Amino acid sequence: MIQEEGSSSICSSPLQKFSMMSFSPSPGSPYPWLREMRSEERGLCLIHLLVACANHVASGNVENANIGLEYISHLASPDGDTMQRIAAYFSEALADRMLRGWPGLHKALNSTRIASVTDEILVQKLFYEYCPFLKLSYVITNQAIMEAMEGEKVIHIIDLNCFQPVQWISLLQEMRARPEGPPHLRISGIHEQREVLDIVARKLNEEAEKLDVPFQFNPLVCKLENLDVEKLRVKTGEAVAISSVLQLHSILAADDDVLWKNSPLFANSPNAAHLRRVLQMNQQNLGDFVERDGTNVCNTSPDSSSSSPIPPAVSPNMATFLNGLLGLSPKLMMVTEQESNQNGLMFMDRIMESLNFYAALFDCLDSTMPRASIERRRIEKMLFGEEIKNIVASEGVDRKQRHEKLEKWIPRLDLAGFGMVPLSYHVMLRARRLLHSYNYNGYKIKEENGCFIICWQDQALFSVSAWRFRRRSG
Repeated sequence: MIQEEGSSSICSSPLQKFSMMSFSPSPGSPYPWLREMRSEERGLCLIHLLVACANHVASGNVENANIGLEYISHLASPDGDTMQRIAAYFSEALADRMLRGWPGLHKALNSTRIASVTDEILVQKLFYEYCPFLKLSYVITNQAIMEAMEGEKVIHIIDLNCFQPVQWISLLQEMRARPEGPPHLRISGIHEQREVLDIVARKLNEEAEKLDVPFQFNPLVCKLENLDVEKLRVKTGEAVAISSVLQLHSILAADDDVLWKNSPLFANSPNAAHLRRVLQMNQQNLGDFVERDGTNVCNTSPDSSSSSPIPPAVSPNMATFLNGLLGLSPKLMMVTEQESNQNGLMFMDRIMESLNFYAALFDCLDSTMPRASIERRRIEKMLFGEEIKNIVASEGVDRKQRHEKLEKWIPRLDLAGFGMVPLSYHVMLRARRLLHSYNYNGYKIKEENGCFIICWQDQALFSVSAWRFRRRSG
């Protein structure tokens, strides 16, 4: 039986058959009718199985989780319909989380799974080409920069994840066409790989020379959380713009342990000594401990709700990082983030949020790319699949994919000293024209609190917001 007390109920669903059967592994599907189910029935079964299996993984019930994964394997497929493909990657992530309880086994099975720089560039290029999200982010960001920098003669752009030269090539072309002539443009690009920055530098320098635009590229090879703003070499008189595309959430990983160790809940807990031991272990996180221990910690935690904002005052690393950017007095900071709360303390909250978010992303591809497409498989496996695995299987500083909604970023950035800049109607117009010109049917852009939300059908997926340096009174 898959279901046990305390896990998600599946007996009232079409999965009742599964819960009433014993499972004996054998070559091929032990129940041929599994493959004969209609797509809707199979999808519903997979959702319930994934949730039930995740509950077993969270509670440490390896035997039942293993049975659940066995059932899923006969329904899921990385080449099937949307739900089959999602289930394949979520089940892999759940299995990876279980394996981390045996670090030697986990390391041995993953010792050769290292993505090359070439693979990283390729998958990001494919995502850019086949999905409109990065295109829209770049168009919105560039137009907002053009409007904010009107009349400026020296502009310094800081790209917090500089891997895509196409965005800045487009900006160079727009700067060249300014009525007052092009400014002197400097771009400081930040990335962990020197090879990536070298490619960007070469292409941007070639384009700037062709357009006769004064240009300088400043590469910084470092992890974003280790950024030293002094190395950006911002000069007096430069108008600074910062571009952050799907990057700020990664800084939250550095605060994972600090948030709890500094919280009154942690310090006053009768289990504080045990919590400290748990936090020091790589294979077990606080969420696991709470779920297995059965204490009331999660019921009283300030972050027990996946939608409650995390005050920047108790997020030292994020506060330090944002303060460093604020010290550059940026005229504009553009922030693009995933519109999903996948950074909650509770493991099951993350599972449900992630299932909803990635179901929409997989559905996007299903509407525009053939199931057998090699490019589609690469995007799903190398990008979405790796993100899912990080969200589901990793904890602590290793869990970089800590997506949060705009409703959390607004108070965080506001308290850090940034003032919101409402995006203009002209920016919206350009974004909608892009969707129309590429025939991106099913995608929508809506305005919310002066920011833009990019949606697939009615599902919000990404937010784009604009900010500026706000002088503190007094």
